[in-house]
Amino acid sequence: MGCCFSRRGKPAQDRQQQQKQQQQQEAPGGAGQDEAAGEEKAPQYSWDQRAKIDPKDYTFSGLKDETVGRLPGKVAGQQFIIQDCENCKIYVFDNSATITIDDCVNCQIFLGPIKGSVFFRDCKDCKCIVACQQFRARDCKKLEVFLCCATQPIIESSTGMKFGCFQYYYPELALQFKDAGLSIFNNTWSNIHDFTPVSGENNWGLLPENAVVQDYVPLPSSEELKAVRISTDVTRSIIPVTRGQRQKNSDESCLAVFFAGDYTTANARKLIDEMIGKGFQLVQTKEVSMKAEDAQRVFQQCASEFISLLEKGPVIALEFNGDGAVEGCQSIVNDVFSGTKVYFCSVGYCRMPSFKDTTPPLCLLSPFL
Repeated sequence: MGCCFSRRGKPAQDRQQQQKQQQQQEAPGGAGQDEAAGEEKAPQYSWDQRAKIDPKDYTFSGLKDETVGRLPGKVAGQQFIIQDCENCKIYVFDNSATITIDDCVNCQIFLGPIKGSVFFRDCKDCKCIVACQQFRARDCKKLEVFLCCATQPIIESSTGMKFGCFQYYYPELALQFKDAGLSIFNNTWSNIHDFTPVSGENNWGLLPENAVVQDYVPLPSSEELKAVRISTDVTRSIIPVTRGQRQKNSDESCLAVFFAGDYTTANARKLIDEMIGKGFQLVQTKEVSMKAEDAQRVFQQCASEFISLLEKGPVIALEFNGDGAVEGCQSIVNDVFSGTKVYFCSVGYCRMPSFKDTTPPLCLLSPFL
């Protein structure tokens, strides 16, 4: 006879199931913990894993009488802003996406390779070293710029602008140019377009040919920025220093063309060093892709021999100037590049694509043949 307050016993099968669940919950890594872990672990997305960007890390604003900068690797292709700075020394030793410089006065500025544009607005009495895809300046006065620019630099409503060829070196700079998608051989620093010319006046000119970079933008003095191993020696510059649109010293010029290969850049730099060492001047350089029709126009009778080489990639073209430039180039080719099949042509006059009004004799170097 049962008690009216006694609890009805569970069937044996239910009791066994309950004990089994309890053991799983108590055991390490049991089902209970798995369920809890599953509830706690939120889905992970790629945009959740990106490093958080603080705009202050990519801005210099409202500074006066300061030396500031960013070391290699600290900008890493981001946009950068410089504004409202006075009497400052500013160094960005890294590649960036774009940079705007607004309302800066009497500043000395170094800007590493910029993938897109650099835009100066309402700045005056600034001295700069800049490498970029596009250069623009508006409402500026007395800017002196050592420039590497892949496209035609543009000024607008600006006066007293002076330009020279970019010349700078530190170990990380070559890779930064590559990361920014800039060729060291594409530099139109002296081919300035003025949107607002004034009749009878010239809003821009060229810096003295013997201008010393450190006289304009000195090396950084802060302990942090001294860690960057900088050289302003012309012979070490990442960018070949060219004469641009300065008056040529001779009526004789020579155009040397290297085809794409493993040592194209090294060969081009070697020829530059050798020619300059013999007293010839480097007028301009260009890295450009060529089509079959370009080959017909440039290489003329030899065109059929080079069309297949053009498919391997862009060529590097170098223009040298000086009395005896053609003979001097041939001599260097024979002495220095003796292990390479070389084509040397004095074929009258030709035109390279994107070489503005350039019609020198042709010297062809091919590392493939």
